Amino acid sequence: MPVLYHHPMSTTSRFIRLVLAEYGYQVELIEEQTWDKRRDFLALNPAGTLPVYVDDSMRALCGATVISEYLDETHGVLKRDRRLLAEDPFQRAEIRRLTEWFLQKMEQDVTRPLARERVFKLQMTTEQGGGAPDSKMLRTARNNIRQHMRYLSWLAGSRQWLAGERLSYADLAAAAAVSVLDYLGEIEWSESPVAKDWYQRLKSRPSFRPMLNDRVRGLTPVSHYADLDF
Repeated sequence: MPVLYHHPMSTTSRFIRLVLAEYGYQVELIEEQTWDKRRDFLALNPAGTLPVYVDDSMRALCGATVISEYLDETHGVLKRDRRLLAEDPFQRAEIRRLTEWFLQKMEQDVTRPLARERVFKLQMTTEQGGGAPDSKMLRTARNNIRQHMRYLSWLAGSRQWLAGERLSYADLAAAAAVSVLDYLGEIEWSESPVAKDWYQRLKSRPSFRPMLNDRVRGLTPVSHYADLDF
């Protein structure tokens, strides 16, 4: 069985988990704490980043973009109307643009700093960079949430799905980012009703259910995290 090295609070890991689940492929999940810099993990990915997908032939693919493109080329092309990348080149470009927005820009502005300060630093030793959260980093990231939620709300309100008429990588990338923030209780849903309706549709999909069972040691999710109607 293929293996996915991941962390439950990694947006890019969650994105690939959703892609695999939408395509109906089972993988063994191995939680990896990248700050441990395990030799065996670095042998798979010298960059030391997540996610890493290892197929049945023990070939490693590193990074969400590389893995998602590989899955589209090997599995997505067979799914026809369930394909998560469109066949039209312009539509594919829009899906890729939004996927990059949520996995890179939103990750840099919001998700990564919040996950690092509130989750990862609690699991790190002092030598690894652990310790008390940086209040300035938290404040800056929280100030950025509203901008991203406004953009998400505009997309969700003007299209059937974020990139067009069909569910795509863009939706899964956004849902992966939002789910991390939702676990941490960082989203004020009353300010984003349109985005909330979109997120409820994603949460109700079978592919999402395993992530609703995710728990991080020492950090309980917000009370509504696993609720489909919240």
